[in-house]
Amino acid sequence: MEMAKQIFTFYLRDEGIRYSQQRECILDVFLSTEKHLTVIDLYHLVQKKHSGIGYATVYRAIKIISQAGLAREVDFGDGMLRFEHKYKHEHHGHMICTKCGKFIEVVDPQIEELQEKLARKYKFTPQRHKMQIYGTCEKCKTKV
Repeated sequence: MEMAKQIFTFYLRDEGIRYSQQRECILDVFLSTEKHLTVIDLYHLVQKKHSGIGYATVYRAIKIISQAGLAREVDFGDGMLRFEHKYKHEHHGHMICTKCGKFIEVVDPQIEELQEKLARKYKFTPQRHKMQIYGTCEKCKTKV
């Protein structure tokens, strides 16, 4: 967590963004939570520890945290933008249940290898990618 805080501090300095205790508190709460959080989810968690921090501050801070490379925006197609850890977290995809909204993180070296093989085959230089598979989870399939 200390290295992530250093990255954030250096990013703020390099971009000419003012350091604040509020931003650091929001970063601490985000880094201590291993979930896919909406801004409102993060705001509620921040409120439990620092009731004086407003929603707009949390919104702006998570955007800066993302720009610093510590978080990634994730869209599961339900109209809610979420944020997940990026720094020191393995690249992964998601399987999303279209009935209950449950999502499963998927890490598979074979998929990554296939993507790299395709890029080489077509002389393509990928900048970023994401894998999202939409369907029905086991629990929802068994519901009648």
